[in-house]
Parts: sequence; structure tokens; C-alpha cells
Amino acid sequence: MAEPVGIVLVSHSAQLAGGLRELMSQIGASTLPVGVAGGTDDGRFGTSYDAVLRAIGDADRGGGVVVLTDLGSAVLTARAVLDDHPRPDVVLADAPFVEGAVAAAALAAAGSDLAAVLAAAEEARDVRKL
Repeated sequence: MAEPVGIVLVSHSAQLAGGLRELMSQIGASTLPVGVAGGTDDGRFGTSYDAVLRAIGDADRGGGVVVLTDLGSAVLTARAVLDDHPRPDVVLADAPFVEGAVAAAALAAAGSDLAAVLAAAEEARDVRKL
């Protein structure tokens, strides 16, 4: 079996990122490599370049990594990390944070490849709730 696709959650809030990782675990992705970069290095709300870089390393098992962000500067921070450390197997998803992460986790846990996991995350923006 191929190495799994990892997922990185970048949020302004450590609690939000950690809670989303817990949700992903509860829906059957408990063995999936998930890196979390939530809040600043000193525990405030915000984002951290170093935390994003570490989270990518934590989630990387050789199958690629999909990075999901919550908003604003999380996107900018993730982009800066990816620009400074370019790799074709680490991609930033243009996806809703929660729905994209859950969709990505479902496919990654099922053994899908990087392109399919990224597509699932990005397609989640079109899923209607009502």
C-alpha cells in the first residue's frame, strides 16, 4: 500500500485546529497523519511560519501533504512557507476549513492519492447544507 497523504490544519486558534483534528479522528481518520499549526508560538491568536513548517514535517509520510487554512493571514503564512520550501507534493487547498478537512480526511484515510485528496477538499466548497 502507498504511503498516506498527510493533512495540515493552519488556524489562528490552537483550539480550533485541535478540535478539527479531533473531529477528523472521530469520523474514522484516527491513523491519518495530521499536522496542526494553530495560533502563534507564544500561545496567542494568529499564525506562525515555524509552526506551519513543523506541521508539514509532522504530516509528511511520503504520500504528499494537503494544507488547509482557516482565513486571512493563515493563507498568507502557509503560502510563504510553501514559497520558501517548494515541493510538488505539498499543496495548499482552496477549500473551506472544516468541510475541506473532513472531505480530505475521508479520501486520505481510504488510501487515495494526493490529487484526489486535494480535489475532495476543494470540491467541499460546493456542497450545500440546505
